[in-house]
Amino acid sequence: MARQSVVLGAGMVGVSIAWHLQQRGHQVTLVDRSQPGRETSFGNAGIIQREAVRPYPFPRDMKTILSVLPNNRVDIRYRPAGMFNAASPLLSYWHHSSSRLYKKIIPEWASLIELCLETHGPMIEAAGADHLVRREGWLEIYRTPEKLAKRVKEAEEARALYNVQFAVLDRAALTAKEPDLSSDIIGAIHWLDPWTVADPGGLVAAYAASFVEQGGRILQTDINGFQQEGEGWKVDTAAETLEADEVVVALGPWAGEWMKKLGYHFPTFVKRGYHMHYATQTNAKLNYWLMDAEVGYLLAPMNAGVRLTTGAELDRLESPAHEQQLGAAEKVARTVFPLGERCDAAAWKGARPCLPDMKPVIGPAPRHPGLWLAFGHGHQGFTLGPATGQLLADMMENKPTAIDMAPFRADRF
Repeated sequence: MARQSVVLGAGMVGVSIAWHLQQRGHQVTLVDRSQPGRETSFGNAGIIQREAVRPYPFPRDMKTILSVLPNNRVDIRYRPAGMFNAASPLLSYWHHSSSRLYKKIIPEWASLIELCLETHGPMIEAAGADHLVRREGWLEIYRTPEKLAKRVKEAEEARALYNVQFAVLDRAALTAKEPDLSSDIIGAIHWLDPWTVADPGGLVAAYAASFVEQGGRILQTDINGFQQEGEGWKVDTAAETLEADEVVVALGPWAGEWMKKLGYHFPTFVKRGYHMHYATQTNAKLNYWLMDAEVGYLLAPMNAGVRLTTGAELDRLESPAHEQQLGAAEKVARTVFPLGERCDAAAWKGARPCLPDMKPVIGPAPRHPGLWLAFGHGHQGFTLGPATGQLLADMMENKPTAIDMAPFRADRF
């Protein structure tokens, strides 16, 4: 008889786990209050970031920290209440960003990133979603030669250690690729490995449809709770009660609060973000995904228009939207590329689920047999969902994993 599995959360991570378990003969029910890919996975920049072998550390130098305090930067904003609410995990994040600890974290994190393309590939093929994907990389643009040179040095180290491929573009080479960019931009790094997705939510939905075609079930309803019952689990939803041999918690930014109900206190916090779509001015065209690295926002030619995604906002998960950061990014972006009118009635707001050592939890819950965890992927849940799905499915079936999973164990906190 097939093992009964329930996966809680239908973002990229949860959908990918459900897909892999269903492939292995489990009977899987995927539960979420929203349609697959309509929460955090919906609003990202749409890059499968093979080049992102270094996670985002907390700034440690005093110059950067002082520049954040006025709260007017484009790449990072904060709300005092949100900072207070997350004071302990943010302090731990700062601690883990020390040179000594960060150097240890990088190869652990990179081991996940290195799996991203090879695990997305089969899911894209099975879902018939190749029309959403481009395999041409993306551009990281610069205004100052010194900052570009520093970034090139980091890229060279990533190439030597993790086989990250890139090309350095001078102004002429950049103009050939993006003729409508401002002359203030003097060059770029063209990251060659990553794949880009013209509709991130659409890709998650395609993966979910592939899961259903395999025999999986999606239940769109509110989750009321889940608890151990005998050797199995019971999941109570607004629609029905589900019984399962195992439950996977892949609830992204909401996972920490849910786990408290079972006595676990993970130091979760969120980095919120916003996006808006734009038309372009007459005859202008954006050809590549484009990150303004010195300012901290990204432009992407999505199906819905040119999507501007912001940097990070440190605030409580459910606090109201504050669109000043988006407005500041838009003001700069209009000087770089000829954006037209806004296409959306209001900005989209989402939250990236983070843990202070910059690595997700992937593995069994320490005190509850049959409960499995997969959350805390930070900025890279979209990139790492399929890799997480493959690795967790291997762990659940007690099979060898492609990488060492000890750095991602739940009991490290």
